[in-house]
Amino acid sequence: METLWVGIDPHPNETRILAMAGPSETILKARLRSHPQHPRAATTLLEALSLWQGATVRAALCADTPPPLFDTGTWTDALLVGGAPLYEVTLVPRRRRRRRDGLGLGDMRELAQLVLEGVAR
Repeated sequence: METLWVGIDPHPNETRILAMAGPSETILKARLRSHPQHPRAATTLLEALSLWQGATVRAALCADTPPPLFDTGTWTDALLVGGAPLYEVTLVPRRRRRRRDGLGLGDMRELAQLVLEGVAR
C-alpha cells in the first residue's frame, strides 16, 4: 500500500491542507474554515483520503509552538495525534514565511516542505 503525505496548517482565519502522493505529486490543495465544524470532520477527511486513494496517510499538523503551549484541544483531540488505523499524525513546527499565489490559496511550497520534513521518514 502507498503512503499519502498530508500537511494541515491551521490559522485563526483559515486552515490550509495539502495532500501529496510522494515528494513531488500534489493531489489536493484546500483552504477551509479555521476549525472543523464537527468533532469528526478532521479524522473523516484523513480517512476518506486514505480510502479514496487506497493508501495510508501520514499527516503533519503544523504548530507555532510545541505542546503544551499549542492549542491542542481542537486539533489533537480531533485528529487523535499519534495515529489511527488509516492515518498517523505528527506535530511539526510551522515556518513563518507565507506568500500568496494566483488562486488565492497561498503558496503551498513551505507547507509541502513541512510535509516532507514531518512525515517522509
